[in-house]
Amino acid sequence: MALLEQWRSIAYNQETDKGELQRFWQRYFLLEKGVYEKLLENPDEIVEGTVKELAERFGLSIMDMTGFLDGINESLITENPIEEMEEDTRVNLVFDKKRLYMNMVDAKADWLYELPQWEKIFDEDTRNKLYIEQKKSGTIVKKDKIYPNDPCPCGSGKKYKKCCGRAK
Repeated sequence: MALLEQWRSIAYNQETDKGELQRFWQRYFLLEKGVYEKLLENPDEIVEGTVKELAERFGLSIMDMTGFLDGINESLITENPIEEMEEDTRVNLVFDKKRLYMNMVDAKADWLYELPQWEKIFDEDTRNKLYIEQKKSGTIVKKDKIYPNDPCPCGSGKKYKKCCGRAK
C-alpha cells in the first residue's frame, strides 16, 4: 500500500472515535506548524531528499511526513508524485510563496498563515491583499436578473421582452 493511501486510511478513518481523531489532528497540526516555521525561516532554500530523509530532518514519522507532503503538494513549484510515493521516493519542498500563503488562507489554517515568519516574506499590505484575493476567489457573483420590462442589455433601446427576451 502506498504511503498516501496509508496516511488517508488513518487520518480520515470514519470508524475511529471522534475524540481520538480530534487528538490525532491536534497533534498533527502542531507538527505541521513546526515544519512550516522552519521552512519559512529560509523560504528560498531548496529542500529535497527522500521521504524518509525529510521525515528525519524535520523530526516526523514517515506517516506525518506523508501527511505534510499531501498538504503542501499543491503549493509546490513542481508537485511530488504523492499518489505512488514510498519511503525512498525523492521529493522536494520548493514552494511558491504566494500560492502557499493563499492555500493556507483557503484551508482556514490561521495558525499557519499568521506565523510571524510570513512578515519577513510579505509585508502586511501584501499579506492583506493576498488574503482578500483568496477570499474573493471563492465568492460567486450572480448577474442581475433581467425582467421583461427592463431595457434590453443588447443596447437596442427596446424593452427586453420585445427584443432579446422574445420567445422564438
